Amino acid sequence: MLEKIIHSSLTHRIFVIICAVALAIYGLYSAHEADIDIFPDLNAPTVVVMTECGAMNTEDVEALVSYPIESSLSGASGIRRIRSTSTDGLSIVWAEFDWDTDVLVARQTISEKLPELTSNLPAEVGQPVMAPQSSIMGEIFIVGLQADSTSLMDLRTSADFELRPRLMSISGVAGVTVIGGDVKEYQIVLDELKMQHYGISIAEVTEAIDGINQNVNGGLITRHGTEYAVRCVCATRDTSVLGTAYVAKRGNYSVTLADIAEIRVAPSFPRIGRASIKGNDAVLLTITKQPGASTLDRTEEIEKTLEISKLSLPADVRVQTNIFRSSDFIDRAIDNVKSSLYEGIFFVAIVLILFLANIRTTAISLITLPISVLTSILVLKLMNLGINTMSLGGIAIAIGSLVDDAIVDVENVWRRMNVPNADANKKSIISVIEEASSEVRVPILNSTLIIIASFLPLFFLSGMEGKMLIPLGIAFIVALASSTVVALTLTPVLCSYLLRPNADGGQKNSKESWLSQRLKEGYAKLLDLALASKRIILTLSGIALVAAIIAMFTFGSNFLPPFNEGSLTINISTLPGTSLDVSNEIGLEAEKMLMEVPEVITVSRKTGRAEKDEHALGTNVSEIEVPYRLSERSKDEMIEDVRHRLSHIRGANVEIGQPISHRIDAMLSGSQSAIAVKIFGAELPKLEQIAGYVKEEMQKVDGIADVNSEQMTFRPQMKITPRREMLAEYGITQKEL
Repeated sequence: MLEKIIHSSLTHRIFVIICAVALAIYGLYSAHEADIDIFPDLNAPTVVVMTECGAMNTEDVEALVSYPIESSLSGASGIRRIRSTSTDGLSIVWAEFDWDTDVLVARQTISEKLPELTSNLPAEVGQPVMAPQSSIMGEIFIVGLQADSTSLMDLRTSADFELRPRLMSISGVAGVTVIGGDVKEYQIVLDELKMQHYGISIAEVTEAIDGINQNVNGGLITRHGTEYAVRCVCATRDTSVLGTAYVAKRGNYSVTLADIAEIRVAPSFPRIGRASIKGNDAVLLTITKQPGASTLDRTEEIEKTLEISKLSLPADVRVQTNIFRSSDFIDRAIDNVKSSLYEGIFFVAIVLILFLANIRTTAISLITLPISVLTSILVLKLMNLGINTMSLGGIAIAIGSLVDDAIVDVENVWRRMNVPNADANKKSIISVIEEASSEVRVPILNSTLIIIASFLPLFFLSGMEGKMLIPLGIAFIVALASSTVVALTLTPVLCSYLLRPNADGGQKNSKESWLSQRLKEGYAKLLDLALASKRIILTLSGIALVAAIIAMFTFGSNFLPPFNEGSLTINISTLPGTSLDVSNEIGLEAEKMLMEVPEVITVSRKTGRAEKDEHALGTNVSEIEVPYRLSERSKDEMIEDVRHRLSHIRGANVEIGQPISHRIDAMLSGSQSAIAVKIFGAELPKLEQIAGYVKEEMQKVDGIADVNSEQMTFRPQMKITPRREMLAEYGITQKEL
């Protein structure tokens, strides 16, 4: 079989060359057009159900909303884990399915449960909705808006009704959450004295204002053969027009809304989130992409959309795009892997020249190397596998093995052509090449299969480990398979065009290179010495083996090595119940400290949460994004400086991480830390006591930093317990109260 492939390739040499050139061109095109991301999609099939709960407190949200939703979802097929977060006014439930579940099937399963969920919830809560389909790597861009004279309310309005719809229209964008600024609201402030004067109750006002600012459609009427659409245009932005709305009749006088209330446009209250950039109020838009969408392509589209949107924004509005861009890390990561590939090819070329000592044989080996790499990328695209650090890493690992086939083949052909007193000159060059290639092909194929077999255990990994490492194994195996095909077809053809036997019958150039001869001489001496000292060699080998085994068990282990993402994610939390304004002041203090760090480019902060944001934070938590550029100090030195500065903030827990690592940790442990210890029990004071002890013990471990226990103390509450008999005496219902 192999001999037939080699023979056919040498018989149709022009066709093989054309195919190789076509593969190279198409491979370059595929590499340019392929989806590029940081890692493979590591997210388990997950569906997020969010429910806005109005003014409901955390305890009621957990008991009346989160728990019923969890109970309803737990019976769905394929679910392996359900977890939830309950905070004031918001319930978030994550339903994680088995790794082999199609995410569209998972969403369909949950969507069928939504009607059942609604029937089990209190009437005053909103409709449970599924969050957009995204992933832990979904956050790709944060846009900041600031202005000099434009108010925060107008800035937020521009973000909500101009920027967000345009960004959502981009293909591949899953969602855009907006935080910061002031949400515009039409407020009716009732005057109690005027209401008493006219004898107007709250119930009458509530009934009167229902639908006063909505257009009404009246269907169609026909007049003289023409149909007319009937519309009652009631919507207005003029508060004075709203004030003329009828409330009640008192004698001959019609009481209007303006008679008993002040109508104004003002910021919504209470706020649930604040945002800032470099210590100044701002509006932040966080953009997430759909799984499988190219981060680089989406980033390019976002930037184009922002440039167009600037034309419709007020002149003093500044759009900042350097807060967080995952494409920056992708570019750096891919460039690093590409550099490794280029350096590997360069050193392979140097080694080939030194050992083969022949420009033509070296050229053949080096020509086959990029052809194999480009063919691998083409095959990966056909398999719907994007380019990421793992797939490129698999190709980089295979670089040394990719040239093995070509080197052995070319070296054997060259040797056979120049064997003295052989019948090489009596046979045609093609016949010599065919025989030389065939005689080494089976051993090389066997060694290739053995190497491939060593990577097969990767395909038995499950969960996130499998999602991460299987693409590396696929890329490595595809690269080796590509090099084998190239060695069977292209290498013999190149040999037929570039190699010729020496005129002296091989007496001169058939000799090995100077370096090969010296290495052989040195190895012969070393081998003689080893054979003369068998016991010593065996003893030293045994000691080395035992030492290696002992050392193996003392090494630390990580799921991923630490890497420089070019940005920090810092969480600052205080006691539950801390107001948004106090948390905002603490966040501003932290921003000022961070801006004093020389490497920091800018600082942006979110305190609290955005509406319908699955990454919900309490009003006591601030999340700060800190992009940086290293100069004289290392990353560890810079982080230690940041940690020292922030340690001066009293009463706050500080956690320092990186954006992507932060999200991977949340996926692995359900917490925003690399290591999470979970303590279960019914008594909160006892849990706090145990957590404090665990924290003290963990702080004693070398290499651990930012040890914090989640603040689970009771939030301060003002509880009102009505006296039902008094309510009955005054004719007041609990709902009215």
